[in-house]
Amino acid sequence: MIKHQCTIMSSFVLAFLVFSSHQYSEAKSELERGDSLSVEGGESDFLTSPHKTFTCGFYGLGNNNNAYWFAIWYTNSRDKTVTWVANRDKPVNSQGSRLSLRKDGTMTVSDVDGTVVWVTDTISDDVDRAELLDTGNLVLRDPNGEILWESFSFPTDTLLPHQEIRKSYRFTSHLRNGSFEPGYYSFYFDSDNVLKLIYDGPQVSSIYWPNPRIDIYANGRTSQNSSRIASFDDMGMFSSTDFLRFYSTDMGAGIKRRMTMDIDGNLRMYSLNDSAGTWEITWQAFQQTCDIHGKCGRFGICDYSPDSQPRCSCPPGYVVANSSDWRGGCRAVFNETALMAEPIKYLEISQTDYYGFDLNNSQMSLEDCKALCREDDRCRAFTYRKIGEAKCYTKSVLYNGYRSPEFQGSTYLKLPRNLALPESNSAILNHSDVVCPVIVEQVLARSHYERKTRKVRWVYLYSFCSALGGIEALVVVLGWWALFSKHGIPASLENGYRMLSSQFRRFTYAELKKATKNFKVELGRGGSGAVYKGGLEDGRAVAVKRLGDEFQGEEQFWAEMTTIGKINHRNLVRMWGFCAERKHRLLVYEYVENSSLDKHIYTSNILGWNERFEVALGTAKGLAYLHHECLEWVIHCDVKPENILLTSDLEPKIADFGLAKLAQRGDPGSYFTRIRGTKGYMAPEWALNQPITAKVDVYGYGVVILEMVNGNRISRWVEEEGDDPQETNMKKFVVAVKGKIESGEEETWMDDIVDKRLEGKFNRSQAKTLIQVGLSCVEENKNLRPTMASVVQTLMECVNETAALQISDVSHVVNM
Repeated sequence: MIKHQCTIMSSFVLAFLVFSSHQYSEAKSELERGDSLSVEGGESDFLTSPHKTFTCGFYGLGNNNNAYWFAIWYTNSRDKTVTWVANRDKPVNSQGSRLSLRKDGTMTVSDVDGTVVWVTDTISDDVDRAELLDTGNLVLRDPNGEILWESFSFPTDTLLPHQEIRKSYRFTSHLRNGSFEPGYYSFYFDSDNVLKLIYDGPQVSSIYWPNPRIDIYANGRTSQNSSRIASFDDMGMFSSTDFLRFYSTDMGAGIKRRMTMDIDGNLRMYSLNDSAGTWEITWQAFQQTCDIHGKCGRFGICDYSPDSQPRCSCPPGYVVANSSDWRGGCRAVFNETALMAEPIKYLEISQTDYYGFDLNNSQMSLEDCKALCREDDRCRAFTYRKIGEAKCYTKSVLYNGYRSPEFQGSTYLKLPRNLALPESNSAILNHSDVVCPVIVEQVLARSHYERKTRKVRWVYLYSFCSALGGIEALVVVLGWWALFSKHGIPASLENGYRMLSSQFRRFTYAELKKATKNFKVELGRGGSGAVYKGGLEDGRAVAVKRLGDEFQGEEQFWAEMTTIGKINHRNLVRMWGFCAERKHRLLVYEYVENSSLDKHIYTSNILGWNERFEVALGTAKGLAYLHHECLEWVIHCDVKPENILLTSDLEPKIADFGLAKLAQRGDPGSYFTRIRGTKGYMAPEWALNQPITAKVDVYGYGVVILEMVNGNRISRWVEEEGDDPQETNMKKFVVAVKGKIESGEEETWMDDIVDKRLEGKFNRSQAKTLIQVGLSCVEENKNLRPTMASVVQTLMECVNETAALQISDVSHVVNM
């Protein structure tokens, strides 16, 4: 009997081992070229990392059983926490969808009908296999193991240990629970080299971290770096080139962590509890989440309830637009046009501020501030700050409302006089029982004494750090005390607030008429208007552009100018403000003293080779910023030498980008209904009535750098009767250049193409690179043109190669 039972048990164990080994054999970490994964395969058709930390495959989410995404997730987390998604805003069907590593070297996700919804940019015979690493990185390798593509370079909302944040990367929250669609909050390096959090909503954009009320240095950051790299290590220590440093509360090795840009706008670091499979917050950017912009939408006010949960409220006269989603804000219960036509009154909401969107900021009395807002139809409210200098901030729109006892001021809401108001101050806000949006995982930041088995070895370290932190806090307090002004407000805080509110402003027509001495000195004239030299009262030299009649509609003009005013890059002409008064539409730019690029190419006052290459690189950087990095996706539409200005140091600055139509980032259907541009620099899409994308700027840039290399206007070379000069000349030039290149005699063809006025004094490697980039940019098929970001990368690699060769030459001479 015992022997029989043992036989049965042995058979059971053997069968279990065979079954387990079969299951284990199905788990693979690589996908060979030509293979695929199907959505129907479920858990048996996926990739796993070597130590089973991460899994990669099709992932279903929420109640929609027909929607799937190709994703990477933590294998042992209870809810299979996703760290990366390929087809983020394009889910595929639960039947017939596949991920394929194709013979052409691309990895694609296709829907049931075969439509490709996501693809890598890796058309190459060198791609050998796809592999999921234990770092959570999905990579494509060549036969030698070199990485040709990686998911770490295309992040979604989560940063993993040793994954880098670089200048072109954005970590963007999900739009809502139950969806991977990109949301409104992003973590990224801004153009000033500082890591920031931004609310980039459908109506407004606003940076809210680090604290925008004070300057970068008061926030403990620095913009004095150019590498823009950040990451965190296995110990939970985060570091960045802008001097941002912090660590998780459970700092130590052997813990799985992630940092996620959450849907509520807070950036958090999490640690995995292996036994429970749950995540615990070990660091977050905000303890008080009312500081996060966009939380309560337009007119909404965020404050804290007795249970310390942030809640959204609507002021009197307004009700919540959508109680299930406070991001929609509040709507008026009265006719808003009544504020312009009927008598008004003001309601004071104490200790409340709406951050940003100032029409004016001036030192004046409360009564004068009321009168200023009353006379301005755009003014919806004003904030009156009572600490330091009494300041009036009139507001065009009301976003980022926040109520705090620490704010020493009030917001005065503009309302119709006949609107009934609450009798008591306690009822001043229209509170909602709905708590502000929070993330799905309601977890608390754990104390240092939880999970004691892991914490014992860190007790002494924490004690030391606490003592050190106490000393540091004392030093900081003393430093702030030393900075206090005679009014009791920190000078750095006052300066930071003043700087933010005065960088971009609205001018009156009288101010600009005086600044330009009645538009006396004309600098130039183009299709959109004339430009005049002027000087502001603070000593800044400016260029004032007077626009034509087509720029009408004060509301739209104000909205677009406010957005453009936030755009700031060293290779873009800085806009200081604008005027929209009656029929007058004027733009105020910084004055760039060395005229435009055309004056330094087609005349005797020519640039040397080094200057030409630097102009090509700087212009590419400016366009790349407009296309990929700034708050709105901006297409310039008129890239030409006349719109590239040069400083006294011959640094290029792109002008007139503020006149291009602003398109929503990532909208492939964006196009312009009116042809815009200059003949000779306009892409073929204009004539073919095709949708206009950023590739029209790439085309114009290609023409510019080819002309810089050659020193001639390509559009003026040959004109044959009956032909379109632009098309004929560009085609003839491109065909001629390609023919010379294909001849293989580099020395001959390069000397024929490069400007002969340089007398052979140019860098051949740089010239070759510029010519090749220029030819690729003017491809008739826009899909074959590179992006401006890739152009910058190509030119930077050329710079690095040149520098390396120079160092090698110097070393060779020294050794001799």
